[in-house]
Amino acid sequence: MVVVDQPLANLVALTLNHGKYVTRIAPDAKSAWAELETWRPHLLLVDLDADDADALGLIGQRVASRRVPTIVLSVRGDLKTKLAAFDRGADDIITVPFVPEELVARTLALMRRSYGDDVAFIPVIKVAGLEIDLLNQQVKVGKLRPELTAIEQALLYLLASNPGQTLGREEILDALWGADYVAGSNVVDRHVRNLRLKLKDHWRNPRFIGTVAGKGYRFLATP
Repeated sequence: MVVVDQPLANLVALTLNHGKYVTRIAPDAKSAWAELETWRPHLLLVDLDADDADALGLIGQRVASRRVPTIVLSVRGDLKTKLAAFDRGADDIITVPFVPEELVARTLALMRRSYGDDVAFIPVIKVAGLEIDLLNQQVKVGKLRPELTAIEQALLYLLASNPGQTLGREEILDALWGADYVAGSNVVDRHVRNLRLKLKDHWRNPRFIGTVAGKGYRFLATP
């Protein structure tokens, strides 16, 4: 279960939704507790920076007499924050922005430690004609094999996990670079432009990434 604000929650869910695990998104603690009444997740991912303070109470909780392993997400990577998360009962902490393959690797490692899950698995996400190999950092568009940087790959995931939804530049900055990141006004535009070039996605007649004038960008295709 992913207890994180959107659109980051959708990015996390898409990263983990590769056929081995089923993910559910809870935007706040109240929704999470409601889900836990009828569903027994094997893993929790909780946003340590959520405005909903009750979400922190989910860390290290027991469900049906079983402690649920927990990974904490936070934009703060300082030692104090990490120690506080571990003190609350977190099993691992990942700093936002994260590289998707790191999230997959840490999730699989925690599942193996907790449940003895030894099934080897290389997750490949397929969405709207794209094939995205998380661990090998490869993307396929038909016969095209573009080489994306880590941030370009994360940007593609973020947009693809919110199909049809307009994401503002500030939303993209916060999700990928963190709320405290100070960047130039065109950093998002520059990365979108590079991503489009590599995907052969012309801005005048886009297949994947559309521009919403004065607002931001939108993934056009439906997963």
